[in-house]
Amino acid sequence: MAFHIGLLLFPGVTQLDMTGPYEVFAKFPEARVDLVAKDLEPVTADGGMRILPTATFADCPALDLVCVPGGPGVNALLNDDLVLGFIRTQARGARYVTSVCTGALVLGAAGLLAGKRATTHWMSRDMLAAFGATPVNARTVFDGNIITGGGVTAGIDFALAVAAEAFGPDLAKSIQLAIEYDPHPPFDAGSPERAGPELVARARAAAASRQSERLKAVEAAAARLK
Repeated sequence: MAFHIGLLLFPGVTQLDMTGPYEVFAKFPEARVDLVAKDLEPVTADGGMRILPTATFADCPALDLVCVPGGPGVNALLNDDLVLGFIRTQARGARYVTSVCTGALVLGAAGLLAGKRATTHWMSRDMLAAFGATPVNARTVFDGNIITGGGVTAGIDFALAVAAEAFGPDLAKSIQLAIEYDPHPPFDAGSPERAGPELVARARAAAASRQSERLKAVEAAAARLK
């Protein structure tokens, strides 16, 4: 029987949030992986890449694993009833309900993180508390069948952790070897703790407008849940 996986696709998605896990998920036994969007029109990702959906909300069958990636386009999803309704419906029957990066905020807006431990991109992690979640500084966080991954590149770590949970560590290790996931970054600046205050301040300043809009959307979404 196929293991059916659906990754949410939307304008402004950060493609690596989606394509990193996709590369791992596609190697699951009997995997069927769909990119699910409102319609089948090409979607423009953050950065300009155009991606084709393979299923719509209307025709997507029940999923074994639903995954919500993040990106600047998440802001528009937090109060989008069609998107949130699709996520809620799929979550009721899914074996795993998951996210990468700021996709966790969409799970929160759908009412799925109350009382749960969760993670997301470091710049938006504190916003999880608005949805009743406990923010955790980690690459991958498990809480029941809710699995959340940190920012962008953490999606590969997250997907390998899901592989181990669903099919055992041997499969996860074989996938890691197949994709030669052996990171040796040229700089030790991949987290705010190691990047240093000056670099962190510049990153926050560059994202200030987007983060301000995101906070307003989070507050509105949290108020709707109440």
